[in-house]
Amino acid sequence: MEAEVRIERYADQGRCVAHIDGRVVFVRFALPGELVRVRLDEPHDRDDRFWTGEVVEVVEPSEDRVEPAWPLAGPLAMGGGVGGADLVHVSLPGQLRWKAVTVSEQLGRLGHVDIAVPVERMDGDEELGGLNWRTRIEMIADEDGRPSMRRRGTHVRVPLDTMPLATGTLLDVASSRGVWDGGFEPGSQIRLSVPEPRGGETPSDDYAVLVDGELKAGSRTLTERVTVGGITFTYHVDANGFWQIHRQAPVALANHVIDLARRELDGRDDAVIWDLYSGSGLFTLPLATLVAERTRMLSVEGGRDAVSSQQRNLRRLGLSEVDVRCGDVARTLARVPAHLGRPDLIVLDPPRAGARAKVCRQMEASGARSIIYIACDPTSLARDTGTLRELGYEPVDVRAYDIYPMTHHVETVALFRRG
Repeated sequence: MEAEVRIERYADQGRCVAHIDGRVVFVRFALPGELVRVRLDEPHDRDDRFWTGEVVEVVEPSEDRVEPAWPLAGPLAMGGGVGGADLVHVSLPGQLRWKAVTVSEQLGRLGHVDIAVPVERMDGDEELGGLNWRTRIEMIADEDGRPSMRRRGTHVRVPLDTMPLATGTLLDVASSRGVWDGGFEPGSQIRLSVPEPRGGETPSDDYAVLVDGELKAGSRTLTERVTVGGITFTYHVDANGFWQIHRQAPVALANHVIDLARRELDGRDDAVIWDLYSGSGLFTLPLATLVAERTRMLSVEGGRDAVSSQQRNLRRLGLSEVDVRCGDVARTLARVPAHLGRPDLIVLDPPRAGARAKVCRQMEASGARSIIYIACDPTSLARDTGTLRELGYEPVDVRAYDIYPMTHHVETVALFRRG
């Protein structure tokens, strides 16, 4: 079924809202104010509260609409459909506006706080047109053994001979290792992880080509360098593990978090800090150096490989006052050693589902004055904001970072302060 509709406003997951005969329709590849023709997804006659669909023709375009820089990721009707870049039809300024509205509206709706959130673009993204930012990519081998992505709504695998969102460094590795030539087992998962060079001596094999999790070329342990507050920290991370994928994200996020932390600690000569969902230690390392030699830290992470990487990274810097725990955050916080039980500051970077109410209550029970919350999902942040406000914390500084250009995703950093 197709229908002509007027798009009303932004929604979640890169979609916009329209109505057909009083029924809400979430539309992909649309923009507010546009008159578009929409094809509804099947089955569209079910008795649900809403329908979903996709633009097949733009009758009256928005000023923010552009030709997709990566057509394969655009609408199905225009030869696209592979996914991975659901705002590819939106201008770069329009993407920032979309994300700013999304974060602010979610905080208002779920967090019950009225705040305008600025969104900051990463250095170099405008010059690169919002492309060439991913240091990690994943694909699947098609029936002919070539790297591919699935076309939405089908079982069709679309073969790839490049990846416009990947960094130039990653694309160089892909070409030199013959990734685009294929030869993979059909159905196998292909992952490339290539750190962005940031000074210092870089090993010649500082990249990884993994197939179904097994290393095929490069190194299993990769070197990432991040300069925070004038100090360059070296991280050794697992090639198949989590790391911020935008080439500039670790630098921007770590510097902002440390600036906030330094302000909250306000010149103290000792401090207790919790770093929750701490990964390989992006924030842990600079946090551990904040208060000379008198910082005591608890670091909690659920991934064993990430914990092992973090422990090695801390040992190399001689940072012995960090108690690194591997496990579920809520269960770990139920048994915190007495000397770490009353943190001055908590930093957390939870997964997309957020911290949730139990961890929020545990943070409040600790007596921490300040909480720095790094969020990759505005809805989860907004829900946890509502919980934290009920517990006596208020957001006093919120800003967002566009570390996922061409997609609806956005990273938000919020500082909460008790009372």
